[in-house]
Amino acid sequence: MHPTLSRLGLDKHPRLAASGGHGTVATENPATGETLAHVKLESRATYEDVVARAEATQRHWRRLPAPKRGEIVRRIGNAFRERCADLGALVSLEMGKIRPEGMGEIQEAIDIADFAVGLSRQLYGLSMHSERAQHRMYEQWHPLGTIGIITAFNFPAAVWAWNSMLAAVCGNACIWKPSCITPLVAIATNDLAREVMRSQDIFRPAGVDPADLFGLIIGSDQEVGETMTADRRLPLISATGSCRMGRRIGTVVAQRLGRCLLELGGNNAIIVMPDADMDLVTRGVVFGAVGTAGQRCTTTRRLLVHESIVDGLLQRLVKAYKSVPIGDPLKEGTLMGPLVHQGAVDAMRSAIEKAQAEGCEILCGGLPGMARFANQPGHFVEPTIVRVPKGSGVPAIAKEETFAPILYVFSVGSLDEAIELQNGVDQGLSSAIFTDSVRSAERFLSADGSDCGIANVNIGTSGAEIGGAFGGEKDTGGGRESGSDSWKQYMRRQTCTINFGRELPLAQGIKFGE
Repeated sequence: MHPTLSRLGLDKHPRLAASGGHGTVATENPATGETLAHVKLESRATYEDVVARAEATQRHWRRLPAPKRGEIVRRIGNAFRERCADLGALVSLEMGKIRPEGMGEIQEAIDIADFAVGLSRQLYGLSMHSERAQHRMYEQWHPLGTIGIITAFNFPAAVWAWNSMLAAVCGNACIWKPSCITPLVAIATNDLAREVMRSQDIFRPAGVDPADLFGLIIGSDQEVGETMTADRRLPLISATGSCRMGRRIGTVVAQRLGRCLLELGGNNAIIVMPDADMDLVTRGVVFGAVGTAGQRCTTTRRLLVHESIVDGLLQRLVKAYKSVPIGDPLKEGTLMGPLVHQGAVDAMRSAIEKAQAEGCEILCGGLPGMARFANQPGHFVEPTIVRVPKGSGVPAIAKEETFAPILYVFSVGSLDEAIELQNGVDQGLSSAIFTDSVRSAERFLSADGSDCGIANVNIGTSGAEIGGAFGGEKDTGGGRESGSDSWKQYMRRQTCTINFGRELPLAQGIKFGE
């Protein structure tokens, strides 16, 4: 067993099986193709037990003052700090992102815990003046209850933390269904939160286990995912994944009049104007398109460049792409690790073939770049730049989100053309423009500019900070996680009116029975 797993106490973990077989899922190292562990899949009966325990614990947790809930979350964040290096290495080992990105993901979990601590003293409601004498009106926020969190493989720790740390200070319990591709990260991070819950001295209710505030269930989409989605005991389902998955979850949850927080696909574009700083552009595009091997929902997938500078920028980018060190994500100096599994490699190959069939030109990477790694272990590819011929329209494949490092480059004649092209896809997550013009920047940020939930100027599409609300529009799902006022997703609003007089006036001056 890999030393990282042993350091995190996973070598003899009860969720792991000694060997594979029915009722288990194998998790592999995408850099080598080797099996890391066999993880037990859990049943509907186990799910019922996890939910019952979470509900029982939440009934006590919601009575704890929010600042005290925040103090416990602070300790959870500190536990992540203490194990950041090992947890970050585990992310790299199981998912394939390079070590700095793996540690950066755990840093996100730490940062959102810190944010949640401050938030625990800022769950503000409004006060309103009543139209009736001797009446007071205000609104307050209460916990929803027990929420369901469904996460994807590409951010196996951070997205759970975004949801669970905020949900916890808001007074909720959490049931987490992680991706079966990256269950080890989920086990390790959830275990840390549960350890803190059991060791702290603030919340010790009789008859329940404090650790059950953070429930974890590892199971298939059919056995567990469908059950969670349809479960009326979970008033909110927060789900990260594909647009197809989001449509299914949204439909089922809507049928029971529950709430959804959906973070789905992105087909993100960067616009480059003639007055842009080309050094900034090159660095921003390479990180946005190549980082995490193109497996971020905020990955830059389309580059919309003014026709007067497109050739020069492409020369820069091709040179930069050819110098990207590809290999072991845990090795210092590596900038791009592997794709997560063979299916992702196959999807990238299919997308390149479709682009070529539609008349696009492969400038670097492509099928020859994939062949370079064909006889090596792991799921490595070369990042690929695809130039779309001017006037040929938008290739159908460029309207899809391929979770791989493929960048489609378009030549545009104006900012208006670029914005129309950027917005002409089904997704609406992240967007960016590189320009030194205030007019161009403000046009891009205006109501008839970018239609995405995230719009950046002179930075790329990836790398959102936890202070801002994260999410997108259209087929991206409309959800908002992380910072700003995203905490409201995890609470229910209550409007209160108090009559402290001796009369009973009705609103709107209605007279009834007088």
